[in-house]
Amino acid sequence: MPRTQTLLVALFVLLGLLAWSGWHPYDRATWLMEVLPIFIVVPVLIASYTRFPLTHLLYICIFVHAVILLVGGAYTYARVPFGFQIAEALGLHRNPYDKIGHFAQGFVPALAAREILLRGGYVRAGKMLSFLVTCVVLAISASYELIEWAAAISLGQGADEFLGTQGDPWDTQSDMLFALIGAVVAQAVLARTQDRQIVRLRNSAFSFEVNNG
Repeated sequence: MPRTQTLLVALFVLLGLLAWSGWHPYDRATWLMEVLPIFIVVPVLIASYTRFPLTHLLYICIFVHAVILLVGGAYTYARVPFGFQIAEALGLHRNPYDKIGHFAQGFVPALAAREILLRGGYVRAGKMLSFLVTCVVLAISASYELIEWAAAISLGQGADEFLGTQGDPWDTQSDMLFALIGAVVAQAVLARTQDRQIVRLRNSAFSFEVNNG
């Protein structure tokens, strides 16, 4: 299936999941705060598709991250059934689904930052790239924790579902740790795959310019 058609199918699937998630969520305000990034990122991706299409890898990762957000928004992170299954299997005392979300919060932005920095020519591949990507991820994670803090202050007890601390006094620090782990894993496992796809994107763009120049 051609690239554009594949992305259209993925978009319609995502819209269907969005409808499912928002049909009868556990808490409407929590749902809105959890899925808000989707309402921001998807229009940006659509608007920038012609000028700055992303690699297949990054589109796939963004889609998976969106699904994680939609499921968490529908149930709230502390009540996702899959999380209870993980907790039972591993003998955990809390639902760990929120940690999956924060791992993805590091994993996917790391690949996005890496692709933007490389394709924009801001930095070459190497240790400095890895350092900057990791810094970007930690900045995003810290910003998100500040948003949670602001929500807790403004909403009071009503922010409990959004925070999803489940009584853990170190939840903020562990959230950032999982984002850091996600960033490190993404770069260690998928950097070469992403590099190859970036080269193919550049070659296809060059061929298009030559044929239409």
